[in-house]
Amino acid sequence: MGFGDELRERTKNFAVRIVRMYQALPKTTEAQVLGKQLLRSGTSVAADYRAACRGRSKAEFIAKLGVATEEGDETVFWLEMLVDCEIVPTNKLEPMLKEAKEIAAILSSSQHTARMHK
Repeated sequence: MGFGDELRERTKNFAVRIVRMYQALPKTTEAQVLGKQLLRSGTSVAADYRAACRGRSKAEFIAKLGVATEEGDETVFWLEMLVDCEIVPTNKLEPMLKEAKEIAAILSSSQHTARMHK
């Protein structure tokens, strides 16, 4: 399994964790609003990375990787909001927040590397 396949699997597994976490959120309005934003961005990371891998050109790959990177960063934001608004305790989201930051960093680095090797 190559790096691209590993990252595709990692982002998909992350998306599944996001869905499960959303399902466990309290049913309050604020938790659901923030949760839906997280659900959208967290699952988009995997979908956008998959789309990047299917890019028809280097430019398309780089552009779609940029979208995946943005969604990864947005996912970090929504996770932080759930903690900062005291909807989910920090200790419950720490592993997911760590994974989101790592994935966003990997995607950003991959985009940078791809730009350098145009």
